Amino acid sequence: MPLPFVTIVMATLDAAEYLPESLASIAAQTYDHHELVVVDGGSTDGTCEILAGFPRARVIRQQSTGFANAWNEGIAAARGDCITFLDSDDRWRPQALAAHAERLASGADASVGRMRFFLDPGRQPPPGFKPSLLEGDRVAFMPGCFAGWRRVFDTVGLFETNWKIAADIVWFAKLRESGLLLEPHDTLVLEKRVHDANLSYVTAQTPVYRRELLQLLRDSLDRRRAG
Repeated sequence: MPLPFVTIVMATLDAAEYLPESLASIAAQTYDHHELVVVDGGSTDGTCEILAGFPRARVIRQQSTGFANAWNEGIAAARGDCITFLDSDDRWRPQALAAHAERLASGADASVGRMRFFLDPGRQPPPGFKPSLLEGDRVAFMPGCFAGWRRVFDTVGLFETNWKIAADIVWFAKLRESGLLLEPHDTLVLEKRVHDANLSYVTAQTPVYRRELLQLLRDSLDRRRAG
């Protein structure tokens, strides 16, 4: 199977503080057969000016709201054979796309690599974040560690937009139950930034997150019973 052309989908909204690092990590990829589709939610902080200086970026204005909708709009605009995602405050290791492309070309429907958390110098972890998580790396079923053929979205569907927080968790639960060939591997692909404004940690402390997580577990159990 030939090596795939990969579309990287990135959602942005006032992302200027960390965006240059994320873009630099894309530019440093050892696998060069890719494009970047950025779905911007109406940034006013210089995000679009930064993107204008990155030749590979194809920027589209988000027509809806929320990360799930932004990812879906990016998928719809993608020209690639395969889809992957990178948050605008995270960064990839240089071999990330190469590791995914190798596994996809070898027959996997989707590839999931490893991630590690990191703190910028002088920063403290946000409330609720366990400092022990900064040690080592782990396989992580999250957008920044994933790459998959377009047919994966035909089977699993797009990200559900009725969830306020857990759309990516729900999607990966459905992927793991789909029967598709999902290949976790030992390559460290993602460095995930820990900071006070990161929605992954701020929202994890809210009642909404806990309610959605409980609903996710119920839905997963219902699907298994139906199957």
